[in-house]
Amino acid sequence: MTEVRNDTVRLADHTTLRVGGTAKRWVEATTEAELVEAVRSADATGEPVLVLGGGSNVLVADDGFDGTVVHVATRGIALAGGSCAIDEPGAAMCGGAVIEVAAGETWDDFVAHAIARQWRGIEALSGIPGSVGATPIQNVGAYGQEVAESLWSVRTWDRRTNGFRTFAVGDCGFGYRTSRFKTEPGRYVVLSVTFQFQQGALSMPIRYGELSRRLQLDGRGRAPMSEVREAVLALRAGKGMVLDAADHDTWSAGSFFTNPILDAEQAAALPDAAPRFLQPDGRVKSSAAWLIEAAGFPKGFGTAPAMLSTKHTLALTNRGGASADDLLALARQVRDGVCDRFGITLVPEPVLVGVTV
Repeated sequence: MTEVRNDTVRLADHTTLRVGGTAKRWVEATTEAELVEAVRSADATGEPVLVLGGGSNVLVADDGFDGTVVHVATRGIALAGGSCAIDEPGAAMCGGAVIEVAAGETWDDFVAHAIARQWRGIEALSGIPGSVGATPIQNVGAYGQEVAESLWSVRTWDRRTNGFRTFAVGDCGFGYRTSRFKTEPGRYVVLSVTFQFQQGALSMPIRYGELSRRLQLDGRGRAPMSEVREAVLALRAGKGMVLDAADHDTWSAGSFFTNPILDAEQAAALPDAAPRFLQPDGRVKSSAAWLIEAAGFPKGFGTAPAMLSTKHTLALTNRGGASADDLLALARQVRDGVCDRFGITLVPEPVLVGVTV
């Protein structure tokens, strides 16, 4: 475990938005035991704690964080409950695979690892930045797949009870971009995530129209997982959603606002052209990107150093030298503009540390 004090670690250097002041204390936890001890000891002294993974879904105040930042740098991918050599493609249990992954593993590296071993279920989630441990918190999803669909359990440290706790998938409270870990912010530290995968060379059925067209499926519904990954990465790159230090459109936290879930009256009040997707509970999901553009905020809106992405209206981007305050001002302008035009208040998706929109 590495520990640094005296405000020398800039959080801007550890977040994809590249903003944020210094940490009062920085701890790099490379094992589960170090991770638990760093959080437990800080809690025991009453010091504020920020658990940081890949930094891809967080906006940190310019003043930084006056407490302990615990960076999750744990590693490990193992066949759950067995000793098979999973480095060999095709290692499986009963026609599938149950795999436990340390929270600090890089998500996209794990997706590539799974595809190489014909573990299917997360291939459409290629290119998403961040760590494995962050994915169940937001119930990360894209191109018709969600983490919850392949998840078996989540192992955590419960800061309230000072004990370990494992949640089966049915107890995680998953919904659209949410979970019990998100609705009880800060309580649970994700230590590892266990997935249950089907085995096979072809992907799960492709449900997302844009991806299906890109793959030219012609109603086949499945494609080789390697081809799905290539298609998803190309689609994401075209929207500035694959990290590239040379492309300021990727200096973002991805989609800054979640798609709104509306009741019937709100949905009926939208213009006819507004996207509407009926949800299982009878509510209607619309498109935040469509609402933003229709409210007068096109791609590239704003003035450097903080602007909407030139490739995707949902991403707020740092064009170089932006502060957290610059990005927040833009977020408020967009949120208020959509509310004034449509009566819908968009909700930020990133975790806001020391700031509010």
